[in-house]
Amino acid sequence: MPDRLRAVVEEAGALAERFAQAGHRVYLVGGSVRDALVGRPGGSPDSGLAPDADLDFTTPARPEEIERIVRGWADAVWTHGKEYGTIGCRYQGRQYEITTFRAEAYRPESRKPEVAYGHELEVDLSRRDFTVNAMALSLPDPELIDPFGGLADLAAQRLRTPLDPATSFTDDPLRMLRAARFLAGYRLEPAPELLDAARELAERLSIVSAERVRDELDKLIVLPDPSAGLWFLVETGLADQFLPELPALRLEQDPIQRHKDVLAHTIAVVAKTRPDKILRLAALLHDIGKPRTRAYGPDGVSFHHHDVVGARMTRARLEALRYSSADIEQVSRLVELHLRFHTYRLGWTDSALRRYARDAGPLLERLNLLTRADCTTRNQNRARTLERRMDELEARLAELREREELEAIRPELDGNEVMAELGLAPGRDVGRALAFLLELRLEEGVLGPDEARRRLHRWWERAYTPDAPA
Repeated sequence: MPDRLRAVVEEAGALAERFAQAGHRVYLVGGSVRDALVGRPGGSPDSGLAPDADLDFTTPARPEEIERIVRGWADAVWTHGKEYGTIGCRYQGRQYEITTFRAEAYRPESRKPEVAYGHELEVDLSRRDFTVNAMALSLPDPELIDPFGGLADLAAQRLRTPLDPATSFTDDPLRMLRAARFLAGYRLEPAPELLDAARELAERLSIVSAERVRDELDKLIVLPDPSAGLWFLVETGLADQFLPELPALRLEQDPIQRHKDVLAHTIAVVAKTRPDKILRLAALLHDIGKPRTRAYGPDGVSFHHHDVVGARMTRARLEALRYSSADIEQVSRLVELHLRFHTYRLGWTDSALRRYARDAGPLLERLNLLTRADCTTRNQNRARTLERRMDELEARLAELREREELEAIRPELDGNEVMAELGLAPGRDVGRALAFLLELRLEEGVLGPDEARRRLHRWWERAYTPDAPA
């Protein structure tokens, strides 16, 4: 038995013994079986069981019997999934979910199953999403049960459904999005019938909640290379249902010279960035403003202000997908700033560096990574030039950071100090004074509080009339 499989069997041994003593069989199912056979996405095929991996089991025992078996043995038991036949528990730091054999059916207008308990393992496995997830390991004496050829499909790098894919996707349309993740994560190819069914049934994704769709997108984009999954979403029409801005990028930047398809460029940028959700979302959406801003002139095609337009579109799309406010702010800000680097073609003054760092704030590292990844040109001279300029920028930022507190650029005097210096009450004059001090800090760096006070008084006396119209 391979070490990785032995590790899973040993981990599940205590639970299996409890069920055997109660006269019930229990089977390990799902991702833990698949990954024990081939390794986890992005990991070594020889990887053992991850410390945080959950283990899923199925059994002919009914939920009440499952609960009785684990009570008094497990460190914690929860029953919020009991109406669907699932009892959860934790034992020695490992989380288990045990579910009664299912033979559920789905209503066409809903992705929630009508739960019916089954009596046969094969029927239970037939209701699962893909053959690579429809394998079971009998316990405590390990035996692989693979009625739908999942192991052969893994070996052939093929993605199929246990049942007819039209039936499977009609039952649960979210499985079509999950297919994208498995294609990319396990480097599989979709079976022709799976691809056809996804194209035919893409519109059924509309019955799935935005939150569930968002969660699947998040899982896809943080894979080491999600490219195959993204192409699958576009080519099947699934992306049209929840992210129509992505297939809209299938346009050429220059219809005469016919170079750089924006969609291909976007997917390449995603693959070049590190697998960080915020960064990957920004890479996925950074050019979505281009179709709306494309214009033709004497010098060819242009996309003026596509960064600003794209930031607004990003915000709207992420709101529709129910992302958190924090995620929306970060991703849309990165999209808005992704061209900032290219505006400084004649070199970086200290003032420009301060403004760049202040505008990026805590997103500075991600912004620099996105800028590097955004270079997908085949012109090696141009690519090397951009890399060199980015290296110079980051070196200058590091030098300036040693001298100044770039991460928290603010006026050298606060509002209370301004009011005390100028004898002001709270009001708009204080805000304008602080804006002046901030501009001074950005332009000239750290002056020290004494010099900041002197400049403040000079500004107040010479360049500002109190209560003048804005």
